[in-house]
Amino acid sequence: MELGIKDKVALVAASSKGLGKAVALLLSREGTKVVINARGKERLFKTREEIASETGGLVNAIVADVRDREQMSRMVKQVVDQFGTIDILVCNAGGPPAGLADEFTPDDYQDALNLNLLSTVNLCYKVFPLMKKQKWGRIINMVSISAKQPIDTLILSNTARAGVLGFSKSLSNQLAHFGITVNSICPGYTKTERVEELARTFADSGKGSTEDFYKNIENTIPMRRLGTPEEVAHAVAFLASEGAGYITGVALQVDGGYIKALF
Repeated sequence: MELGIKDKVALVAASSKGLGKAVALLLSREGTKVVINARGKERLFKTREEIASETGGLVNAIVADVRDREQMSRMVKQVVDQFGTIDILVCNAGGPPAGLADEFTPDDYQDALNLNLLSTVNLCYKVFPLMKKQKWGRIINMVSISAKQPIDTLILSNTARAGVLGFSKSLSNQLAHFGITVNSICPGYTKTERVEELARTFADSGKGSTEDFYKNIENTIPMRRLGTPEEVAHAVAFLASEGAGYITGVALQVDGGYIKALF
């Protein structure tokens, strides 16, 4: 399928590894000019070289922390100074620590909001004015199944990411008549370092081994397996495409059937 995004400019936040990296790689394969971002310079620039080498595309890298509003402002300015605009924005960030309510303080919740909710809000507010001027844009916010079906041991993620869904839906209604779509992706359990971290937390808690963790999770997924970053990336790429121009305000789970709700 021709996605119609060749030569579009895509900014993918937190993309030196995991889902962000998979998204950036696929967008580069589709011919977009991709800007990737992360806090760690060494890994970020290694990822840039890997993607550029594999796709032959134009891939830039900017070191910045998504939790820092000023750094996000400078990053957006750098992209616009070089390319003139941003057509596709993928808001992404790592997840907050796993745990139950009585294991965290109010400061922990603030940190989670800064990481997952406010990073998305800040980036969108910097980018959507550009999209309004050109009357075209795609905003895809990476969330989690925990925003639609809370996971007991992920209370920080449950809280912060649900806010992203509310923000995304409201923003989609306000930007639709400018030709801008705003959608959310809710990945299920996927083979990433984040899930490996959750498996270690499970094992450290004395509940069982990491193998037990994966077995327990797979038994709750109708497909009986974890997803791959590439499968999530394909969903993002479709929502970024010309063909998805009439799809906005959705929260699409990519979870192998994990979420049981109808909506």
